[in-house]
Amino acid sequence: MAAQIQREIILEKANASLRSSIETFKEFLSLPNDAHIPEDLDPNIEWLITAFEAIDFTTRRLPTEGIDLLLAERSFPDAEKTVLIYLQIDGQPVDPTKWQQNSPYEPQLKRKENGSWVNVPWERLDQQPLDPELRIFARSASDAKGPVVAFLTALQIASSEQWQPNFNLKIIMDCEEELGSPNLPAAVEMFRDQLAADMLIILDGPRHISNLPTLTFGARGIATMRLTTYGPRVPQHSGHYGNYAPNPALRLSQLLASMKDDDGRVIIPGFYQGINLDSATLKILAQVPDREEVILRDLGIAKPDGVAPSYQEAIQYPSLNIRGMSSAWVGTKVRTIIPEAAVANLDIRTVKETDPQRLVDLVIDHITRQGYHICDGEPTEEERQNHAKLLSLHYEISYGAFRTGFNESVSLWLDRALTRVFNVTPIKIRTSGGSIPIAPFVQTLDIPAVTVPIVNRDNNQHSPNENIRLGNYLEGICTYLAFLTEPVN
Repeated sequence: MAAQIQREIILEKANASLRSSIETFKEFLSLPNDAHIPEDLDPNIEWLITAFEAIDFTTRRLPTEGIDLLLAERSFPDAEKTVLIYLQIDGQPVDPTKWQQNSPYEPQLKRKENGSWVNVPWERLDQQPLDPELRIFARSASDAKGPVVAFLTALQIASSEQWQPNFNLKIIMDCEEELGSPNLPAAVEMFRDQLAADMLIILDGPRHISNLPTLTFGARGIATMRLTTYGPRVPQHSGHYGNYAPNPALRLSQLLASMKDDDGRVIIPGFYQGINLDSATLKILAQVPDREEVILRDLGIAKPDGVAPSYQEAIQYPSLNIRGMSSAWVGTKVRTIIPEAAVANLDIRTVKETDPQRLVDLVIDHITRQGYHICDGEPTEEERQNHAKLLSLHYEISYGAFRTGFNESVSLWLDRALTRVFNVTPIKIRTSGGSIPIAPFVQTLDIPAVTVPIVNRDNNQHSPNENIRLGNYLEGICTYLAFLTEPVN
């Protein structure tokens, strides 16, 4: 019976499987997975088909307008419920020149010495006791091939030990997550019967900063915007036309500055409307053991923005962020010119109480109130002659936010499972600051969702030198075995 699998046995089996699991992990990490290069993903999908079919799962590709989704399924005797698992397969683009190794797709084992990470041979994993502080560096080590292979390992252990869950499993694998999963909502609608389940578990994201077992009950949604302001038709000499031709970089900077106050709060009217953190919610947030002095130190900042009194409270609000800006040339290519245009890319993180379209519309309304004429693409000659302030914009709403209650059955089930295996109550986070494409599942399939993160927070996710801590990888296998061997009521 699943409930008879004690923590000591789970820890023993996970440790015994670690070395072979790492070899599998290395193999999977060696497959490039940049979703901007769709042909990169097909070898990943084929690899996963082989891996899941080896443990008696059936697999099928679910075609989309972009890269296929992959669905793996396995039914178990006497199962009355079905658990849907979400896995991310694609990774962020890489700049190999920024990585401290030959290739982001050639995993390296490293340890920290005198503040720097140095390579160590893979044979170091054969030494006992195992050093949990060793790290594996590669693109997608944490986001999110580490969780994928750790879960595969847990499934392999459960299969070989004949630990059969009392629920059926469906595993949906997304190959466009880093693109915002643009084809996921339509795919979930199209394949809703094949994806039907009673609950959804997301195997993604970092643990709480304390690195203790963590459950996250929601995530913010995301929308993106690109703003372009225009000046002269072509760059102009700053001596001949300075003080005469308006500078689009300055105008864009002024426009962006008008959206927030000096404390970082969005001052566009209505942006925070609908957010009410009552006393019960504040109590839940206060129970998360954040050490804000450590967060500030690790970020290298002296003071946070003033949106809310604490980190946990701050991420309960929607955010408006400049994620990139560009105009003219800088560095060794800088020139004494007035640029012809300036571009800013923004992201809006939404929460359950906020409609993404409404927030986008508020930003657009604010722009027009600042005197801008919004063009449909590049300004026409007529627009240039008749409007002093010209701007074009493009926006995309990827997906909304979701949040599941702490007392729902899926939440209580996962709480029991992790408490049993780790002898500690997991940290419960009401919502994460980041975004994952889960709202389409929650809304279309009408199921609750909870994230079970395993990776270390300092993993350089989306950046050069991404890594996963070996201790987190091992505990990830144990985490997944915990809920695979915990009966669902």
